Amino acid sequence: MGPARFFSEGMEFERVAILGGGLLGGSLALRLEGVTEVRLWARRGETVAEAKAMGLSRATEDLRAALDGADLVILGVPVGAMPPLVEAALKAGLSPGALVTDVGSVKGMVHREVAPRLSRRGCRFIGSHPMAGGEQQGMKAAQRGLFENAMCLLTNDEGVDEGSCEAIEAFWRGIGCRTAWMDAMSHDALVARISHLPHVMAAAAARVALANPTDARFGGGGLRDTTRVAGGDPSMWTEILHENRDEVVKRVREARDFLGEMLASLEADDHETTRRWLLEASRLHELGKAARNHE
Repeated sequence: MGPARFFSEGMEFERVAILGGGLLGGSLALRLEGVTEVRLWARRGETVAEAKAMGLSRATEDLRAALDGADLVILGVPVGAMPPLVEAALKAGLSPGALVTDVGSVKGMVHREVAPRLSRRGCRFIGSHPMAGGEQQGMKAAQRGLFENAMCLLTNDEGVDEGSCEAIEAFWRGIGCRTAWMDAMSHDALVARISHLPHVMAAAAARVALANPTDARFGGGGLRDTTRVAGGDPSMWTEILHENRDEVVKRVREARDFLGEMLASLEADDHETTRRWLLEASRLHELGKAARNHE
């Protein structure tokens, strides 16, 4: 997608500061380079050097320089690192009129801990969660087209003005995302089911199926697809699961109960119960596939 379409969607931000040089922050910076003035801040000099080598000439370790005049600030660090980063940004001169968003996968904590800090400075905060990523993390894994056709979930628990909501939605749509609005509690319950639980289940499958890792050479697409996301960054996923632990615990218990049903039917050699269990899963899979295709 080229700059022309981006502007046709209503780009209202003249200077964008992206704080964090990971996969999402780096990919956003690559997408915006040449479209608007974008500055990528990273804490480590090595990450800044990687960003500059990839064509991001304004990448910097200087937080003040990154924030100077920015009208949109995007928090691209892990959720737990956002409150101290916001405090540092406020001290470094974050503009009072700036609109701030994030790319975190948990929203309740961000609205509790980040939004109040920003509102005291006169900044507006709207939560964003682009459902994009991959097993590989860091600036080296960044790619310009990462957000194409990804869903971006938006949260506005503070009731920020309609104009700001329209602007941030146009921003995400302009880089190729589909968008949906919900409150932070609904967001965290949703992603616990459709993102966080699948990661836990993939990890559990990997621990059982790949207990002898060399057995992977005998596996086919089912093993590969089922365990793929288990390759995600363990430190990042530990934080995600614990930041959303109340909702994740509910879904893990639910999955445990369903596995218990399967275990009982196998132990009883009850073919019909096993078949019904699998039939319901197949039905839900087909309905989910139809919903995705409808989008």
